[in-house]
Amino acid sequence: MARTNGITKTTGPELLLRRGLRLEYATLGWNVIGLGVLAAAALGAGSPALAGFGLDSLIEIFASLVVVWQLKGIHKDREARAMRLIGVAFAVLAAYLAIQLAFVVAAGLRPATSGLGIAWTALTFVVMLALALGKIRTGHALDNPVLRAEGKVTLVDAYLAGAVLAGLLLNSLFGWWWADPLAGAVIIYYAVSEARHSFKHDADANIA
Repeated sequence: MARTNGITKTTGPELLLRRGLRLEYATLGWNVIGLGVLAAAALGAGSPALAGFGLDSLIEIFASLVVVWQLKGIHKDREARAMRLIGVAFAVLAAYLAIQLAFVVAAGLRPATSGLGIAWTALTFVVMLALALGKIRTGHALDNPVLRAEGKVTLVDAYLAGAVLAGLLLNSLFGWWWADPLAGAVIIYYAVSEARHSFKHDADANIA
């Protein structure tokens, strides 16, 4: 905080820090609500994709909490540890998607149509995309790799919402049950790449 003529002014970095925290709190709120919505939709439609997307929301909640913890006490030790935790979140997401993909294909499950699932994943795609871009831009402006990395976690969440939405729509319109897990394979590759990047950043920081 800077003072000019007795008036306290918020500096640029402090404004960016507050923006980053607001973005994380918005992400937390959306995903907490989403857990209940997705649980209801998954049970109603018998959809493993919707159930899995709910688990992905848990990973996003974890990643957001890590970033809030780091932003509230920024220093090198927290940055390295936070990057490691973000990398773990990406790795868990990739592992979960791979298991889900194998299970859905092997079982040949045919989930029912879910209007609630379609509406929520469509909204989530738009909201997560906006939050991700905001986090990545704010992270670049702050020169904060942790916020940038978590922004990419949110971006994966948006892509996953889009993949689940596409799968639900294609299943509803054409009966193409396999469309959802196929789209998930692309996200697995992205999540693995980002996990490697996060772990590499952590290793480089420890060497330095």
